[in-house]
Amino acid sequence: MKNRTMMILSLILLTATLLLSLQGCGAIGTGKTLPAVQTEETPEQDEVPEETQAVNGPAAQASPVYEEIILETDSDLFTKRDLTQNADLSEAETVTAESGTTVTVTESGVYVLTGSAENFTVIVNAGSEDKVQLVLDGLNVTNSDFPVIYVQNADKVFITSAGEDSSLSVTGSFRSDGSTNTDAVIFSRDDLVLNGTGTVNVSSSSNGISSKDDLKVTGGIWNISCRDDALEANDSIAVAGGTVGIVTDKDGLHAENDDDDTVGWIAIEGGTITIDAKDDAIHATTVASVSGGEITVNAAEGIEATQVEIAGGTVSITASDDGLNAGRKSNSLSVGITISGGDLHIEMGPGDTDAVDSNGYLTISGGTIDISAQSPFDADGTISWTGGTIYVNGSQASTITNQMMGGGMMGGRPH
Repeated sequence: MKNRTMMILSLILLTATLLLSLQGCGAIGTGKTLPAVQTEETPEQDEVPEETQAVNGPAAQASPVYEEIILETDSDLFTKRDLTQNADLSEAETVTAESGTTVTVTESGVYVLTGSAENFTVIVNAGSEDKVQLVLDGLNVTNSDFPVIYVQNADKVFITSAGEDSSLSVTGSFRSDGSTNTDAVIFSRDDLVLNGTGTVNVSSSSNGISSKDDLKVTGGIWNISCRDDALEANDSIAVAGGTVGIVTDKDGLHAENDDDDTVGWIAIEGGTITIDAKDDAIHATTVASVSGGEITVNAAEGIEATQVEIAGGTVSITASDDGLNAGRKSNSLSVGITISGGDLHIEMGPGDTDAVDSNGYLTISGGTIDISAQSPFDADGTISWTGGTIYVNGSQASTITNQMMGGGMMGGRPH
């Protein structure tokens, strides 16, 4: 009887020891595991990387309670998740960058990217209804010819800055992925949202961040230095918040769809944007609108689109060609400039330059416009001034002088 009792106690002790060992290895209580992430070098099945344990294992249970940080806005362009600046890491997976490897994300989830490496790429190839969130926390990667983040397929991908600063760069000529011409450090075929509370520095030999669908910015600090367009999208760019600093040899914000001239619009409703561009600071095919935020640009042209709308915010433009320029880029809209609010400051260089240049109508109904230029206004169509205050070269204007074909006074001060 005594021997039998000792055997039972030994079995119980052995079982308990095995259970504790399994839990310590991450096989129990780890939440989401690695099958959603594939790497070129797949670890052995009984190996769970330490970084995954730190997020999904016992350490996650001791983390602070998740509290949403949400940007407040009345806009209907953004969803609640677009505006949520922090990620729920309770079931997140951590991926540590390793030189010469590619990690593929295949399903919805939150993935924390960290570590330093060369020639490391995260590919998102998930389902068409999957939403993937990539949290950048101290990710420092330099690639020679391919994006650091490449979205092949998903419903929407959130790039969330958090924790330590991240630095992403591509130094050489981009190589193609089959028929896809990858040409940005962050390159997405689908909707892309930039948000967060941290800082990401992007350096590129071509474009900075590109979406072949819609691109939104709602938070985070994004510093972009590039040879081509800094923020690029086929269908639209919408900004609700965050801080964006751009130095580029081409355009700062560029929205254009080569196959559809009814899209390619830009809406800035908030945030702080600083652009130093050798071409256009902001370029849209259809409409470029500003209703909030603080925008400071130094460029050849400040804001260019078929229709330019200034309804709010503070816009400061230093330009060597045109400050605001409305020209025919889309056949779906009439050409013109509308200023109904906000504070607009335009300083033009010498020569054949126009502060406000419309190849169609010019409508001013509100706001404050302060212009320093030899040619403050140039409009080919109807000019209407019904509200707002205009200063030209330090003096409050009582009329709008149109420079089109040497024209004269084209509108009196509203009463």
